[in-house]
Amino acid sequence: GQFRADVNILLCGDPGTSKSQLLQYVHRLMPRGQYTSGKGSSATGLTAYITKDPETKQLTLQTGALVLSDNGVCCIDEFDKMMDGDRTAIHEVMEQQTVSIAKAGIMTSLNARVSILAAANPAFGRYNPKRSVEANIQLPAALLSRFDLLWVIQDKPDAENDLRLAQHITYVHQHSVQPPTQVQPLDMKVMSRYIAMAKEKTPAIPDGLTDYIVMAYVEMRKEARSSSDTTFTSARTLLAVLRLSTALARLRMSDMVEKEDVNEAMRLMEMSKFSLFEDSGEKRFVKPIDSIYAIIRDLAAGKSFVKAEEARQRIIQKGFKPEQFQHCLNEYERLDVWQLNTARTRITFVN
Repeated sequence: GQFRADVNILLCGDPGTSKSQLLQYVHRLMPRGQYTSGKGSSATGLTAYITKDPETKQLTLQTGALVLSDNGVCCIDEFDKMMDGDRTAIHEVMEQQTVSIAKAGIMTSLNARVSILAAANPAFGRYNPKRSVEANIQLPAALLSRFDLLWVIQDKPDAENDLRLAQHITYVHQHSVQPPTQVQPLDMKVMSRYIAMAKEKTPAIPDGLTDYIVMAYVEMRKEARSSSDTTFTSARTLLAVLRLSTALARLRMSDMVEKEDVNEAMRLMEMSKFSLFEDSGEKRFVKPIDSIYAIIRDLAAGKSFVKAEEARQRIIQKGFKPEQFQHCLNEYERLDVWQLNTARTRITFVN
């Protein structure tokens, strides 16, 4: 069968976290795309509709935003404000990437090979970490599973960030220009051309990586069964890992997906889940070093040793940094919980 190659992303965040600004920027940056707002969009406006030509009196088919964004990005703001009936029109586009029409004697199927970047507010105005994901983001599960990444952007009080943001806003308000920065930002035209070139690449997944991806997916399914508060892990999750890995290979202008791309795709998915649960209950006080130790211990289940490289890759998949892994190795070696061989390639537990 044919699988879609375009990545769909949903940003769900508190008011005032620059979601609309981000969508507007992506719309301006992409060589092809449409920007639309949820409240002002109907099912026909997004897909296609029939009109009567005033001169010939013949029925004509007019395409909507999703079809016009073919091979580009469609940015949908205020996604949660859309009517349920209008939102269901997106289901087919998000998975099959076509728009099927059967109206007024016109029966056809239009291409809509589009990436959807949607922004929504939580159901209660602000994201409440004490409630479940479903209660906060009141969108149907069938729709949520079609998004490859789901990011929660919370507006948390942070003295340093608040000061930097306030200084930035007041400077722009006074001078109508961006404040001077240490780094030189990339020109939008250069980025647009680079993206257009990257989209022409079609990286392949080598045979050697297939088993690695399959085992990683099986592990994710096992974790989803054992933990109660994880988003639903299905075959779509596996497809999302493949899509993100391919996209990362495209960014490198490579014709082949590498193991690091798969690890980064898994890390992105893990971090998007972490953004949903980072404030919930017991996870709040767990130090990274303790979480890393727990992962290595689970990896060793029933064995007395673990390969250091295998452990490192699993840790990176879980969203931790290589430095944190090294710190954990050194700390628990000092505590005599495990020992490493001279080449530091094997972790042996001390019974």
